[in-house]
Amino acid sequence: MAERPTTSWRHGIAEEAEELSAGTLDPECACMASLFPEELLTTTDSVLDGFEGELPGLGEAPDEQVFAVVGRVVLALNAVNDANNGGAFETDEREELCDYIDESLTEHGVDVAALTARHGLGPYQLTNKWRKW
Repeated sequence: MAERPTTSWRHGIAEEAEELSAGTLDPECACMASLFPEELLTTTDSVLDGFEGELPGLGEAPDEQVFAVVGRVVLALNAVNDANNGGAFETDEREELCDYIDESLTEHGVDVAALTARHGLGPYQLTNKWRKW
């Protein structure tokens, strides 16, 4: 099952907190909690909840329906990013989110490589039409 990026972000926050508590991490080097405040995690999870709710049956759906679902999740993630001054999702987070979208679609029967190829897109360009992050 595709792991939500927010799960690994929360894990990183907890790991960093443990290291701070143990004194094995210099507080000046701690950044996870500031990179991923709870509001960002909660709103991102809310968006991903909606996306996951639309996944059942997409393996049998026409391309346009799959693209509509992808468009909705990406636009909602754009709004999360905008609400965080355009800095919520940096390069690593962008890649994690895109991988999560692709993996989730694949798990629900969508051949992402074939879908993108049918529309003249590269294998990692599924979200590009809508993505601002």
